[in-house]
Amino acid sequence: MLSLQKGTRISNFLLVERIGAGAFGEVWTARHHVFDQTVAIKVPTHPDFVRNLQREGVVIHGLQHPNIVRAIDLDPYADPPYLIMEYVAGPSLRRAIEHCGPSFPVPAAITILRGVLSALTAAHAHGVIHRDLKPENILLAHPLDQLASIREGAVKVTDFGLGRAGALTTDSMLQSGSLQTEDGRGISGTLAYMSPEQREGQPLDARSDLYACGILLFEMLTGERPQGTEVPSLLRPGLPLALDEVFRRAYTRLERRYSASLQMYEALGALRYDGRAAPAVLPGRSREAMAPPGASCGDLDTARGLAGRGAAATHCDRCQGTVAGDDQFCIHCGAQLASVIPRCGECGGYVQASDRFCIFCGTRLQLMA
Repeated sequence: MLSLQKGTRISNFLLVERIGAGAFGEVWTARHHVFDQTVAIKVPTHPDFVRNLQREGVVIHGLQHPNIVRAIDLDPYADPPYLIMEYVAGPSLRRAIEHCGPSFPVPAAITILRGVLSALTAAHAHGVIHRDLKPENILLAHPLDQLASIREGAVKVTDFGLGRAGALTTDSMLQSGSLQTEDGRGISGTLAYMSPEQREGQPLDARSDLYACGILLFEMLTGERPQGTEVPSLLRPGLPLALDEVFRRAYTRLERRYSASLQMYEALGALRYDGRAAPAVLPGRSREAMAPPGASCGDLDTARGLAGRGAAATHCDRCQGTVAGDDQFCIHCGAQLASVIPRCGECGGYVQASDRFCIFCGTRLQLMA
């Protein structure tokens, strides 16, 4: 394959600047040799990944949507093989989160996630599950210093290749995301944003992407990824409780999640937020100081013995809101419902009393001394 450098011609475009590189490929900005058109070009650096490039091109070519980065051209047989895509002249969501810290504008977080969910609604309708949603794969065609005024159309989701390809594709071009379960099955994606069923190598449906959307929402609002049963307002007081509920419905077990991306999109659209900035995470307040009192995994047997309420609906003593019989916290006011809240000794995540494995890190929950 050709050695890529500034000025190298690929198709009708001249390479301008390398904007991403990894073990499996490079991404460059490039300009048309006649027209004033700038694009992004992805090129594999090893012949073994040409097929992956082809699969990615085919997937995104079929997803024509304003919130999905467009495929412009593809030639897996050229030297070098290439995929030409729409160039988004703006930062990634990762850059925006780093720029804003825990003071991310709440209306912007809602708008950005609605843009992502709009893209997912179109993708899921075509049978494509993203499987690797993370801030790096969401691009914003909007300046950071005007983030509060961002519109849904400025949100662009990229790296859809894992959707229909095999165990090592798209995002592997820039970053290896291939893992194996204990029984040797291959899984792909970024571990921190994977749903529990994806980490276990189980069959996936569209709800797996919604789990990642819950993490994205939490991270935008707080600057951190969630742990256990935390909700955004626990780390950032003043947030609408309805946002906590949207987060809970995404970042939960498969059977309790939103059934479709459109459902989550509409839930965010129904929020009545007055636009005032919620306070940032207060300095010096640790997660431990803010978290509800909980027990370690050493108390699991005790917790299981107290978890005899069953799954029938009941009501919160504090706010009278309807909750499931096995909920440990009220989804409306955050009150602790269970007498003992067991935690995973490995990651500190809050687990259900009946769990045998932590749904956050996969650790077997064993009694601790």
